[in-house]
Amino acid sequence: MVFFDRTQLKIKPLKERVHDIDIGIIMPLENVKSYHKSMKNVAQRMLLAKEKGKGIILIFGGHVIRAGIQKYIIDLMERGYISCLAMNGAGMIHDFEFALIGATTESVARYIREGQFGLWKETGQINDIINQGYKIGLGMGMAIGKAILSEDFPYKNISLLAAGYRLKVPVTVHVGIGYDIIHEHPNCNGAATGETSYRDFLSFAKIVENLEDGVVMNFGSAVMGPEVFLKALSMTRNVANSQGKTITKFTTLVCDLHELPGSFNKEPDKGSPDYYFRPWKTMLVRTVADGGESFYVQGRHSETIPSLWTAINEAEKGKK
Repeated sequence: MVFFDRTQLKIKPLKERVHDIDIGIIMPLENVKSYHKSMKNVAQRMLLAKEKGKGIILIFGGHVIRAGIQKYIIDLMERGYISCLAMNGAGMIHDFEFALIGATTESVARYIREGQFGLWKETGQINDIINQGYKIGLGMGMAIGKAILSEDFPYKNISLLAAGYRLKVPVTVHVGIGYDIIHEHPNCNGAATGETSYRDFLSFAKIVENLEDGVVMNFGSAVMGPEVFLKALSMTRNVANSQGKTITKFTTLVCDLHELPGSFNKEPDKGSPDYYFRPWKTMLVRTVADGGESFYVQGRHSETIPSLWTAINEAEKGKK
């Protein structure tokens, strides 16, 4: 086989990149004035799950990091309302860049013309961290979180990966080889990338084992979240069934921009394009069909995550 020669790549420093988003987008912790009624139901389930020590999983795509809601998620982690964060590779990269330089995101339209998209020196250092984590037996999320927390990252206080490592809350990163800009770099090791992300998948599945009476949420992940959850749930149900146990009674929440009908508890017809919107058929229908309950809230992440946080605050007050 003949391979592309990565040694010929011209990799520039991040200081030469025009960033689309900077630290100014980070939102302060503030209760919202109103929110979708489903958030109240989910918040109540999260309170009960926390009291029972059950799994509370938050899955999200890279755009959540770009929405500036880091303080909300970190606060929920610190208060015990999240037992696992699961993100894709883009989420990890945005989190890393924010922690390192207080900015992230580049114009794909601009830099793909120049052949410079993704080829930034400091971002490529993620591969070095992954490669080292691979050697010492860490998962990808733990390796990156440990590095951000322990090394010189000026904005580590808004890093979800660092918060996970600090709080001992698993943060799992689920990648597809070739999906992420760091896979362009000469120091990307496919074996290390695959193994560390697979370790994270097994860590994620371990949390799913404790999902009975728990909660799993998906914010904006159209493919990774539903598919990773589906496989992990199948594995854990397989083992649970052999032990006379069940993992059927749990709550799912999906928050996205997609417009769904009020009858979203029934999966769309195969002839409809909506059939291929995996969060609907997988997380709102199929995985909860045997005793669970699902909720859908349409909205931007900058609205839905603060809404969930507010609903939890109000649910806590209601219990006092």
